[in-house]
Amino acid sequence: MESSSSLKVSTKLSINGEEKEVTFRYSEILLDVLRNKSGLTGAKPGCLNGDCGACTVNIDGVAQKSCLTLAVEVREKEILTIEGLNDSIQGAFVDHFAFQCGYCTPGFLMNCHSLLKMRKNPSDEEITKWLESNICRCTGYIEIEKAVKSVINMSTD
Repeated sequence: MESSSSLKVSTKLSINGEEKEVTFRYSEILLDVLRNKSGLTGAKPGCLNGDCGACTVNIDGVAQKSCLTLAVEVREKEILTIEGLNDSIQGAFVDHFAFQCGYCTPGFLMNCHSLLKMRKNPSDEEITKWLESNICRCTGYIEIEKAVKSVINMSTD
């Protein structure tokens, strides 16, 4: 008898506005399916337990850690990865030097994108609290906070 971890499902996932046919084991996490079955390597493996946020993607508009999400859970949902993001937050990160090595940057961008979609004018406290779900070992969070605030200021001008 096969264990449920070896059973496979073949299904379409909606990723970055496109339907992609993928086959994966029921036990596979979304991060692995994105990277290994879809060729989308922007979401990064870090801690693989939900602490670092390097694997953050948006699922139905909400920032989610793809290392904690089974791929089977996102059928019939819209997945947005860094490869599909086209948002002013990306330029703001460049303008405010909000990255160094870049490993964590896709996760931060996806998290900030979700924040700005959910809250049009978040307070400083909300921004700081929101960013706690992602870890960067290379730079401080001040530049990232400045990048987020610059996008807010652009939209309120």
